[in-house]
Amino acid sequence: MNWLILLIAGLFEIAWAIGLKYTNGFTKLIPSIFTVANMVISMGLLAFSLKTLPVGTAYAVWTGIGAVGTAILGIILFDESKEVLRIGFIFLIVVGIIGLKIVSTEN
Repeated sequence: MNWLILLIAGLFEIAWAIGLKYTNGFTKLIPSIFTVANMVISMGLLAFSLKTLPVGTAYAVWTGIGAVGTAILGIILFDESKEVLRIGFIFLIVVGIIGLKIVSTEN
């Protein structure tokens, strides 16, 4: 159950990271409210998942989900680089996330 909560926390991390782009340095009210709300939810869910998950594993997975999702949405929404090596390295982050899940003592 805590792995699912951690996954959801990672999705909220993606939302706030993308939201930052729309805040214009926190000068736009609605995107700023959306971004801060997603930050609070993401961190709260991460904290909840840490009740049973190891902190190093959970934090690495949380940031990995955020990094991968944000990079993919950056490609889709902001026409960021689709270079093969970049995609390959994003894939390596996914492999790392899966590896951490596999070797975790809390499955």
